[in-house]
Amino acid sequence: MSIDIIIIVVFFITIHLLANKIIPSEHFKRLRWMSFSGGLAVSYVFVYVLPSLHREQQKLKDYSSTLAMESELYVIGLLGLLLFYSLEKSLSYAQLKGSAEKNTVFWLQVGFYTLYNMLISYTVVASNVEGIQAAFYGAAIGLHYIAVANDLSLENPDQYNKVGKFVLAFGILTGWGLAIWVTVSSVVQAFIYAFISGAMILNVLKNELPKERNAHFLSFSMAIVSYTSITLTLKYFFEW
Repeated sequence: MSIDIIIIVVFFITIHLLANKIIPSEHFKRLRWMSFSGGLAVSYVFVYVLPSLHREQQKLKDYSSTLAMESELYVIGLLGLLLFYSLEKSLSYAQLKGSAEKNTVFWLQVGFYTLYNMLISYTVVASNVEGIQAAFYGAAIGLHYIAVANDLSLENPDQYNKVGKFVLAFGILTGWGLAIWVTVSSVVQAFIYAFISGAMILNVLKNELPKERNAHFLSFSMAIVSYTSITLTLKYFFEW
């Protein structure tokens, strides 16, 4: 395992443990920060996740005898999006019923995102990205994690700080361990990547795309332009 992978995993864990201290408390700075983070996440989806999903689909041509639709991974991604959306809707509905249900919903969300973290961590470690690619991959996912941690901490700050953030960090460690000790075929890895990509697309566009009243458009635009420009430049020179 490369040192780059270890750094990324440690970075992801650190983000969950320190997310509340990373995000500015002052309202305007917070809006700028979240808008910038949302812009990076949206850019990451369009310039990295979707092209990678297409590339993985192309690799499956070797299995054309059993995978003949040429869109299997897109279907898996759609299923990931649908499943995560249905879970979020169910949790939102339960949250309206009362304080007891709100606490239950919070822990269901923690469990839900722990699984999400585990799958992302597994995908990162199994893909064994290195160098500059690892840095940009880690930065985009890291900011995405900050947004997730921020949402959970706002719902139940006491429980999140006492237990929740450690459970989420444990999910990352679990994914790391699975990637080291469990070997699966390239097809299964591609399916896992597609599933988590669908879930990530939903989370980014639904939860991280800043609402109009909470958006700082300049920060959002700067993030998209800068991350996209740098990523495409590096892709051109390093053939990611």
